[in-house]
Amino acid sequence: MKLSGTHLLVHADVNILGRNVHTVKENAEALVVASKEIVLEVNADKTKCLVMSRDQNAGRSHSIKRVSSSFERVKDFKYLGTTLTYHNFIQKEIKGRLKSGNACYHLVQNLLSSSFLSKNLRSDIYRTIILHVVLYGFVTWSLTLREECRLRLFF
Repeated sequence: MKLSGTHLLVHADVNILGRNVHTVKENAEALVVASKEIVLEVNADKTKCLVMSRDQNAGRSHSIKRVSSSFERVKDFKYLGTTLTYHNFIQKEIKGRLKSGNACYHLVQNLLSSSFLSKNLRSDIYRTIILHVVLYGFVTWSLTLREECRLRLFF
C-alpha cells in the first residue's frame, strides 16, 4: 500500500477460482462490485485470465468482461513458483524442476560423495535440499502416470 495525496493505492494479487467459466465470471464481477463499495478499483490492464482444462476447446469462446473492459487472456503464468498452463499440462514444469534438481545435485555432489559424512547424513542432505528443489509446488500438479514415473526416476 502507498498513500498518494488523498488516495490510497493498494497493490494486491488475487486469484479468482471456479469449477467452470460461468462461476469465475460471477466471482470476478463480485470482486469488482465489492472493490467499488470500498472505493477500490480493479486495474484491467494488470489483470489476467487463465482458463485451465485438459479439454482442447474449454473456455476458448469465453472471456471475462467487465462493463468498460475485458481481462487479458493468457496461456500460462507463474503462481507460487509453478507455471500454470491453460491445458493444465505440467510437463514443462516437471522438466524445469528436474533440471533444477540435477543442477542442485551437481553443486553438492562432492559433499554427497564425501566419506567424512555418514550415509544417513548424506541421505538427509539429499532429501532436505535436492528433493525440495524438485518437488517445490508439486501439490498443484495434476500428474499423469507417465509424469509420475518420470519423477520416480529421480528418487
